[in-house]
Amino acid sequence: MEIINYINKLAYPIAIPFFVLLLFIEIYLGYRDKKQTHLQKDSLTSIATGIVFFAISLLTKSIKLLIFFWVYNNFRFSTIDYNNWISWIVLFFLDNFTFYWGHRIAHTVSFYWASHVVHHSSEHFNFSTAVRKTWTYDVTGHFLFWIWLPLIGFHPLQIFAVKTLNFIYQYWIHTEKVDKLPKWFEFIFNTPSHHRVHHGSDLKYLDKNHAGVLIIWDRMFGTFQAEEEKPNYGLTTNIKTYNLFDVEFHEWKNMLKRVWNSNSLKNGFNYLIMPPGWSHDKSTLTTKELRKGLDSAQPDKN
Repeated sequence: MEIINYINKLAYPIAIPFFVLLLFIEIYLGYRDKKQTHLQKDSLTSIATGIVFFAISLLTKSIKLLIFFWVYNNFRFSTIDYNNWISWIVLFFLDNFTFYWGHRIAHTVSFYWASHVVHHSSEHFNFSTAVRKTWTYDVTGHFLFWIWLPLIGFHPLQIFAVKTLNFIYQYWIHTEKVDKLPKWFEFIFNTPSHHRVHHGSDLKYLDKNHAGVLIIWDRMFGTFQAEEEKPNYGLTTNIKTYNLFDVEFHEWKNMLKRVWNSNSLKNGFNYLIMPPGWSHDKSTLTTKELRKGLDSAQPDKN
């Protein structure tokens, strides 16, 4: 339990100074190479959303732990020994697997996208983008994607420790200053190159590379896309604002407006659960529909 407490209490206090250092190094390299990836207003907006996010997280973590402990204490199928190092390896893979699907669903279900869109709303890609966080994820219950882990017997504090390490890893992949890495590393792990693709708004890059630490899940489940031409970052329709509340809530406003104007209970429900871009009258299209339309427009080579 000592290692679990150490990670949960000290991981972020130790990591945050390194986050700040990497941010300043990135800004310095941008000025030195005359390839600045930061825009002051944009980076400050991202950092401000992150500060509020971490403050909210401190308040909601106790609630989430209570829920996880309630499941663990009352419904677990077994008890997995957190002192066994094998349990850490297994949990590492299960957490990454869960993150992949939770992240993928956040891109393909409008209700969750209304929160996650915040992280993709910057037209720049740098270390400040890494902390451009939504304030409403916990309200949506997104954390419940991990509820099966205490159910099968993993201790809640061990789960949160591994989740913390997962998120800390993902900070360094938000940069344009690191080129492609050795092929073996790129094949197994999520890297800046893979994550640049994920933040691209180009049609070929949309809804690709959802991995946290291990890119193998994208390779296994058909969502991997290698970085080819440089991505255009941001949303398919960018919000053009640095107002914190507009950044955080613009998609909630848009989604609820679509629900209100849907003219039927079925359509209203679909505006919550269908992928972003879905519309009952095809006035807007999902990523899958856009790709299908592009494919059908291609001339037959036969």
